[in-house]
Amino acid sequence: MINSKKAVMIGCGFVGSASVFALMQSGLFTEIVLIDADKNKAEGEAMDISHGIPFASPMKIYAGDYDDVADAAIVVISAGAGQKPGETRLDLVNKNVAIFKSIIPEIAKRNFAGIMLVVANPVDILTQVAIKLSGLPENRVIGSGTVLDSARLRYKLGEHLSVDSRSVHAFIVGEHGDSEVVAWSSANVSGVPLSEMCEMRGHYKHKENTAEIATAVKNSAYEIINKKHATYYGIAMSVKRICEVIMRDEKSILPVSHMIHGVYDIDGVSLSMPAIVGADGIESDIPINLSGEEALKLKESTDSLKKIMETIEL
Repeated sequence: MINSKKAVMIGCGFVGSASVFALMQSGLFTEIVLIDADKNKAEGEAMDISHGIPFASPMKIYAGDYDDVADAAIVVISAGAGQKPGETRLDLVNKNVAIFKSIIPEIAKRNFAGIMLVVANPVDILTQVAIKLSGLPENRVIGSGTVLDSARLRYKLGEHLSVDSRSVHAFIVGEHGDSEVVAWSSANVSGVPLSEMCEMRGHYKHKENTAEIATAVKNSAYEIINKKHATYYGIAMSVKRICEVIMRDEKSILPVSHMIHGVYDIDGVSLSMPAIVGADGIESDIPINLSGEEALKLKESTDSLKKIMETIEL
């Protein structure tokens, strides 16, 4: 645990900049440093976001360099090639692993003692790459994982049921990507099982409705990318939420990407499962109830990530 209120954002593209904008309004930090391969870009974003400080709370936001990570509480890594229309997150692997090979050793050299939050895609693979390259304890390297997917799911279910999405408890697990798994069997609305709640609200076609919602959630990034070429506001709010949980030591349960050992016979792979998250990063996994079919899909998701991990040379 590090006693600092400083965050560093590495990568000032759409996601990095939107995340810093969300963090600026959160009041969690007194200092936010932006680092980018293009120093002018980092300086421009820092200036622009700083001009909102009079409407938030006092802090310093500025462009910096890797020396700034030494005393940071959280380093967020959003640097990497973005997903283009028609591209899957896994298509980005080689481009972004190469970028991580230049970034992570720079952080490791500075004896960084905080939490590393990986946001770049494919987030599960890059979280595992970051663990290997940084030498940090596994609990201190977290990927944003399916926090956004689960939020999209809760939003869709809230809309479907006409209830506040904050009262919907539902997780997406596995890969943040095409093989993600909706844990329908443990989904509930304030403790009421989902199927029961659906019937209370006049919905009886469970199979069709759940399939439709799962597909909409899985494809929402593709849809947004096709329409506006990038997604960044939803993930920015996810980054803010993960930072809140860490900085306030909330011990909240989030489906973040992290190294899994022994949950559902998964070992040595980084993917999303609900975990207790606090000031020290991952505290422990939360065993989530999955049906036989869901557990099988989770194994397939794990296997697809394992195959890709085996092709990467570190």
